[in-house]
Amino acid sequence: MSRVHLCELVLRDGHQSLIATRLQTADMLPICAKLDQVGFWSLEAWGGATFDACVRFLKEDPWERLRALRRALPNTRIQMLLRGQNLLGYRHYSDDVVRAFVQKSADNGVDVFRVFDAMNDLRNMEVSIAAVKAAGKYAEGAICYTVSPVHDIPHFVELGRGFAALGCDGIAIKDMAGLLTPYTAYELVKALKEATGLPIHTHSHSTSGLAAMVHLKAVEAGAEIVDTCIGAFAEGASHPTTQSFVAALAGTPYDTGLALPLLEEVSAYFREVRKKYWQFESDFTGVDTRVLVNQVPGGMISNLANQLKEQNALEKMDAVLEEIPRVRADLGYPPLVTPTSQIVGTQAVLNVLTASRYKSFTNEVKLYLQGRYGKTPGPVNEDIRRQAIGDTPLLARRPADLLADELDKLREDIGNLVKSEEDVLTFAMFPDLGRTYLQERAAGTLKPEALRAKEAASALEAPRTAPEEFKVTLHGETYHIRIAGSGRHGETTRPFFVSVDGVAEEVWVETLAERMLAPSPTGAPTTAAGAPPAPLAGGSLRPRATHPGHVTAAMPGTVVAVLVERGQQVKAGDPVLVIEAMKMENEVQAGVSGTVVNIYCGKGDTVTPDQALIEIQPE
Repeated sequence: MSRVHLCELVLRDGHQSLIATRLQTADMLPICAKLDQVGFWSLEAWGGATFDACVRFLKEDPWERLRALRRALPNTRIQMLLRGQNLLGYRHYSDDVVRAFVQKSADNGVDVFRVFDAMNDLRNMEVSIAAVKAAGKYAEGAICYTVSPVHDIPHFVELGRGFAALGCDGIAIKDMAGLLTPYTAYELVKALKEATGLPIHTHSHSTSGLAAMVHLKAVEAGAEIVDTCIGAFAEGASHPTTQSFVAALAGTPYDTGLALPLLEEVSAYFREVRKKYWQFESDFTGVDTRVLVNQVPGGMISNLANQLKEQNALEKMDAVLEEIPRVRADLGYPPLVTPTSQIVGTQAVLNVLTASRYKSFTNEVKLYLQGRYGKTPGPVNEDIRRQAIGDTPLLARRPADLLADELDKLREDIGNLVKSEEDVLTFAMFPDLGRTYLQERAAGTLKPEALRAKEAASALEAPRTAPEEFKVTLHGETYHIRIAGSGRHGETTRPFFVSVDGVAEEVWVETLAERMLAPSPTGAPTTAAGAPPAPLAGGSLRPRATHPGHVTAAMPGTVVAVLVERGQQVKAGDPVLVIEAMKMENEVQAGVSGTVVNIYCGKGDTVTPDQALIEIQPE
């Protein structure tokens, strides 16, 4: 056995797992010179959720991040995580987009492409793997490891043979939830080595407390490369500590050859950097053996907690974790990794928050049940399938076979907002989000979270301006406060929303507690008994849901589309809205049959479950 190599995860999966993927490029670059000296086999620094987070939250150009890291890491391979035909988005893209994205990723600095598919469907990885090979880069086929009645070692070995047949340079065992046990890891690595002869690379999250033992047994079975994370961003929902693993193998036939003092310098830097991101820290920081049942992956659990926190529903986390395995079984035991982790997780959240299982289905679940994401590992619950999609036929072909080339249309749709082919691909990944990002860039109005906080702090110094956003330090803890008001000056009742570290609470400032507003049949606000209305943009009012004709969202989200018009006849169960919540789209149906008399929302509006979004006059 020769030296064992390490892939360092701090620039991607480490912060994705522990601080909701919020690490900024500016906090990566100062330490890159030292990272480049260590001698890692590779640095995972791109892909996964980082692309989304750059555009959505940080207002950074993900391509510029990649180029900057390439310049700062001249001696180290940069590795990325690629979701096969899904690339870095949440749907399948046409083959021409896949090829272009892989080529541009290679051109901008990616050396190693870890390619996986959430369904372990080889058909969904063929084009991306071929594109990696055509670009002259290292193609690593990734097995999404999971446990279920339909997953066993022969199943995974057959998948490994498929990767070898596709020309992969190596195979990764991607244990995204920490489900792999040490002796199973030994058997699986040995079986894959015997069947394929390819280098084996192991990846396992520390959530269950098993990952370090898993890696050790994998090394003993012949694994050549192991994923670890520098101590400041290790353990918990992240990965085994790099320094610990280096120490464990020192002086053995598997010695990594890496220097602990240099690694400690790197860790000390990230220990200080992490303090800046305290508001994004996952509540799940220690060993959580519940993962052995709920199978929620490390990269998902911190984001799931953050999303529930934003919806003021963090107390529902245990119920959601209990519901996830039930939904997964109904859907045929898909591995829980992007995008199936979001598909299963969001449906579980819907089931919990609506207090009624499958009262509502996300669009992604409907597409999944049609076979649009690939072949399910096991049989699905046919009652659930019929409830969701009726008699819609199942797709037997590769899902991307249904997609015509779309790159030229994407260029036309985005027009002169783009400065490069990379911009077109950003738009391709997230059309609405990407367009907004490119528009803000063109207008010079991009405001990342850090800048918004800085502006809020500056607002405190403005003598005659009441700040809308600021920080307050109390007993040594700093809180980010944001205040948004609505209504008009002089009204007897005015609502304000106070957000503390992203958790919103509505506060009503009123002089006449008995004065409440409710919608009239014409939609104009009138004085009546009932709950106060919620604010709309421009100072108008959205009524509270008070009767069956009021259509509401199942969870807080953003309106993607309004599917009906005022005066339109609808039947109970007809889709009337599409809401995006937790990165998944959810059709909202009419609760009664009748006539649409009022529409209280539009595309892009942020809505909550207690607001009436559409009003239907029952038949």
